[in-house]
Amino acid sequence: MEAQFAAAFLIGLLGGVHCVGMCGGIVGALSVQPMGRGRAWSLHLNYSAGRIASYSVAGAIMGAVGSMGLFFDQVLPVQLLLYVFANLILVILGLYLAGFGSLLPRLETLGSGVWRRIQPYSARMLPADTPGKSFALGVLWGWLPCGLVYSLLATALLSGGAARGSLIMLAFGLGTLPNLLLAGMFFKRLRDVTSDRRVRLAAGAIVAGFGIVGLIKATFMGEHIQHGFLCIT
Repeated sequence: MEAQFAAAFLIGLLGGVHCVGMCGGIVGALSVQPMGRGRAWSLHLNYSAGRIASYSVAGAIMGAVGSMGLFFDQVLPVQLLLYVFANLILVILGLYLAGFGSLLPRLETLGSGVWRRIQPYSARMLPADTPGKSFALGVLWGWLPCGLVYSLLATALLSGGAARGSLIMLAFGLGTLPNLLLAGMFFKRLRDVTSDRRVRLAAGAIVAGFGIVGLIKATFMGEHIQHGFLCIT
């Protein structure tokens, strides 16, 4: 697996302190319905499959948009600016996960208009008591305004193409999967763990570290940038 996909997966995994707060209630609700454990796991997996599918579509869109200008030398300053912006977002995300700063929630307001249009459809999927309804709920819930998702979409924008952008968001989505599956089965216990200050500090420091490394790279990327930001190692 290439380093950028591994990083996206790790950010999704470490971002569990945020994911449990954003989606924990939904996956917790899937567990309280009267059903066997096997069926509950099926609903959780279908919900997450739908959510990750939406992330992948969004990543493909951002990757395609970003690729339109990646190979034009005259927009190199714009590309570098976007690269710096994407890594600054990661630093802000890391600080937020660690319990510092409030910029990330403000970033989430950018998608509130779209979510207001989607939310009524998600309500129709409740109770999500069948695999089809839980998958559809996940597809819709994948568009919930989320600073964690937006930070990775900024990276997908600079991936060099739709396929790579989609794969980055797929890796990120798979990284969020363990936390949300555990949240469905052990919501209260996992919430207590993810709210532990030591856990938040560790997760935030690692995620911010990705952004800091990217900002350092920005100082010597130069002529290589037109080959795709995330191709630089």
